[in-house]
Amino acid sequence: MLPQVVAVSLLLSLILYALMGGADFGGGMWDLLAVGPRAARQRELISKAIAPIWEANHVWLILAVVVLFTGFPAGFAAMMTALFIPVMLMVIGIVLRGSAFIFRNYDSRAGAGPHRWGTAFGMASFLTPFFQGVILGAMATGRIRVADSHVTTGYLAGWLTPFALACGAFALGLFAFLAATYLTLDAKEQPELQDDFRRRAIGSGLALGPVAGVVFLTARQGAPLLFQGLTNWWAPWLLGATSLCAVGAFGALWWRRFAVARVAAVGQVTLILAGWSLAQYPNLITPDVTVASAAAPDATLRLLVVALAAGAVILLPSLFFLFRLFKGGERR
Repeated sequence: MLPQVVAVSLLLSLILYALMGGADFGGGMWDLLAVGPRAARQRELISKAIAPIWEANHVWLILAVVVLFTGFPAGFAAMMTALFIPVMLMVIGIVLRGSAFIFRNYDSRAGAGPHRWGTAFGMASFLTPFFQGVILGAMATGRIRVADSHVTTGYLAGWLTPFALACGAFALGLFAFLAATYLTLDAKEQPELQDDFRRRAIGSGLALGPVAGVVFLTARQGAPLLFQGLTNWWAPWLLGATSLCAVGAFGALWWRRFAVARVAAVGQVTLILAGWSLAQYPNLITPDVTVASAAAPDATLRLLVVALAAGAVILLPSLFFLFRLFKGGERR
């Protein structure tokens, strides 16, 4: 039971990272893609929305990593060995993105300097979530093999497959949709910008459909155990709930109920990640590393659960206060 409790905490940290950090990555994508007469104002709005909280959002990624290597050390070791290349590219993207964001805001030169940092910020915002999606996809392919706690398939297995690459593209679209939906509320006092991000939210949301179809189709050959999980008895119910959230988000965007759209988008992302995890369970890395086989001793897991509970008492109110302080004025 303890391994499952820790696995759920890992899933929750990943969901929170997607909902908060993922939206920041999406904001960086729209920053790079800003065009037209309002491009500068779009970038200013994105920067204003991200600036107060972007560092705090990485708390959830750090938490996920800590839970993984403490609670499932064998899984952590196998993942970091087999997926060393995409993990390092993801880390480079995170570091480059944060550095470029700061340097752009504080570069005293006019013109080329901030523009170059802005381009680096936007490109890193594409790079990082793409490889995050690729990593999740690679872990489900079944091509990463582990024997006697040693990875036997090298550094290229799994993550260069069509399925894993499709997962990377899906992560990009999902975060772009989430960010644009969030930004419609941030732009409530600027109707023209609100319309810009409303159109982008609708467009990126519509694009998710075909990409999700590619992920599902490539899963049949590229991740057969995951595909089998996605066809379990609960899958139609989960798909129905996810579709309801997606339709609700589109309807709310269409009728300009932006607060409702944000809630629906949050539900959609949460259900997608929850469904993925249910289909993947009990595997951490398909097929050789499971939640049970990779778990740390019960004594370690008990201490980890206690630490997570105690940390939540401090962390959650602190983050609530942070968001209340900087985002509390958002109302529809």
